[in-house]
Amino acid sequence: MARNAGGNGSSLHYHLIGIGGTAMASLAGLLKAAGHTVTGSDENVYPPMSTGLQAMGISYSQGYRPENLRPKPDIVIVGNAISRGNPELEEVLISKLRYTSAAATIKEEFIWGHHSLAVAGTHGKTTTTSLLAWVLESAGLNPSFLIGGVAENFGTSFRLTDSKYFVIEADEYDTAYFDKGPKMWHYLPDTAIVNNIEFDHADIYRDEEAYKFAFSRFINLVPKNGVVIAGWDSPIVRELTPKSPAPVESFGYGDDALKTPSDQPHWHARDVEFGEEGTRFRAFRSDEEWGLIETPLAGAFNVRNALAVIAAGESVKADRDGVRQGFRTFASVKRRMEVRGEVRGIVVIDDFAHHPTAIRETIDAVRQKYAGRRIVAVYEPRSYTAQRREFQDDYARAFGAADEIVFASLFRPDRYTKETALDLGQLVRDLGSSGKAAKELKDADAIVRDLGPRLKARDVVLIMSNGGFGGIHQKLLDAIR
Repeated sequence: MARNAGGNGSSLHYHLIGIGGTAMASLAGLLKAAGHTVTGSDENVYPPMSTGLQAMGISYSQGYRPENLRPKPDIVIVGNAISRGNPELEEVLISKLRYTSAAATIKEEFIWGHHSLAVAGTHGKTTTTSLLAWVLESAGLNPSFLIGGVAENFGTSFRLTDSKYFVIEADEYDTAYFDKGPKMWHYLPDTAIVNNIEFDHADIYRDEEAYKFAFSRFINLVPKNGVVIAGWDSPIVRELTPKSPAPVESFGYGDDALKTPSDQPHWHARDVEFGEEGTRFRAFRSDEEWGLIETPLAGAFNVRNALAVIAAGESVKADRDGVRQGFRTFASVKRRMEVRGEVRGIVVIDDFAHHPTAIRETIDAVRQKYAGRRIVAVYEPRSYTAQRREFQDDYARAFGAADEIVFASLFRPDRYTKETALDLGQLVRDLGSSGKAAKELKDADAIVRDLGPRLKARDVVLIMSNGGFGGIHQKLLDAIR
């Protein structure tokens, strides 16, 4: 049911500059569902965002022009990719139009007055948020949600309902050119999951201390009647969460997770079993057994994600049978260990991983799921941080569990100097010296030409990139077909 969540009782005209991004298009859909008039503009809008906006009946202009602001909107939302010099933004400033950010709009329109379940952390946000939304849905709580990817159970990245619960992916990336704080500071968390914290986004955070401060402030936003659900396997989470004014419940998979304060409830898994069909384990809150979990998800990191979701469900008293049903029927998220196809016994998997830790854990999860099979890891260093020298040694360790590694060349080498760029040649040599078959090839087409003829039945190809990677997934499937 559509509603005006902001409580102002009237329909407004929102105009979104940069409407074609995943988050902005999803916000456009939420605003439309709330009964507002929504327009926007962007450059080079492609499916699925272009078709999604059209399906929602939201009109947008290709290209940024002052005339896109006529008739004059009530509020202009400026996307975080929009900077000074954009002709449409300049007209907003000259004309003194009311403008704001996407994150501030989400807070004002949709979160005030609701119970916010916000999922933060360097890794695993999208999967955990999608899993939490589906588990609460299966438990009958009918949550609204906003996720940074398409949740396959819902077939969408957003939904607006009359529920008191709003599930949101709490991103630490900056908010707008005029608000360089992280988006997650706007989301009024009541139940806050902090999966893990590990330095990322070197393009906007000057160092690890600045990155840690962003999360410490997020934790500090949780009210005393809320809860911080803390990933205890992460050293920085263990450092920051004891300062929380709200109660803390921890979760973890590794040995470090057992070292918790005596009065702090701790969620952990016992009797974990991995297989090609999924994962089973018994969930415990300290010494009390919560119940058996069966899920199609793979890997130790998804056991952690699941424990966080169970704890979040308990924080809102979700029906346990419904929660278990949600785990059994979860259909994952596009581009998160998504099997794109299987041809001649060769499995091709698409994953968004681009940070060394996420890469390592994703390879480990594939190894756990496809035990005894050869794993070929294909990686495109694409994000700003991924192409930087800081992670040189971490990458060498991250790919250690793969049998063969193929790198695409740096996506934007012009952004870096020899001193600041990831040295793929050295990385190939380091992996080779440890007995790994590794090589660098120019792009998706070169990789398909090289790999296609060599792949054999039972091989698993794990392709990792946070971009489109030249359509490599379908090209590889076509080549081996």
